[in-house]
Amino acid sequence: MNEPQRLTWSDIKEMFAETDRLIKENAEQMKETDRRMKELQQTVGGWSNSHGFFAEEYFINSFKKGEKNFLGEKFDEFMDHVKPVPKKKEFQDEYDMMLINGKSVGIIEAKFKLRQKNIPQILRKAVTFRENFPEYAHLNIYLGVAALTFDPVAEQECIDKGLAIIKQIGDNVVIYDEHIRIF
Repeated sequence: MNEPQRLTWSDIKEMFAETDRLIKENAEQMKETDRRMKELQQTVGGWSNSHGFFAEEYFINSFKKGEKNFLGEKFDEFMDHVKPVPKKKEFQDEYDMMLINGKSVGIIEAKFKLRQKNIPQILRKAVTFRENFPEYAHLNIYLGVAALTFDPVAEQECIDKGLAIIKQIGDNVVIYDEHIRIF
């Protein structure tokens, strides 16, 4: 029968040294994995931002070239990427597109894909607009969302809440605003 091998102090030290080396190697691999994950997040975030910028520019250019009829009204003024000077921090907001005439303001948010989580942000714009632009607070405010793709549940929620739906259909931009309400 074989006698069990006895470990010497030297053997134990070698085993601990090997364990330490493996732990350090693993830690380096984890750092490299973290670095690559951050790069991937930046890449994916960049793609997402690019899609969003594409959608904004597509709809902005469509409204700039169009007659600026919206909600059965003719608008005299079109502005894009409007960032007001904030009076209070909680009222900071950016408005992708605004159409203005003497009695109404149309605020349009552009998205690559509309999701349900975007709807509260869009509805909030009617409130922040009145705070950021008190000179227009007396005007009727209409809200719309322009998107290249719509989550069907989110689209129905927009209709139910009274937001205009603006879509690309073929080479045209189509506005569905029969259900719109004044905010």
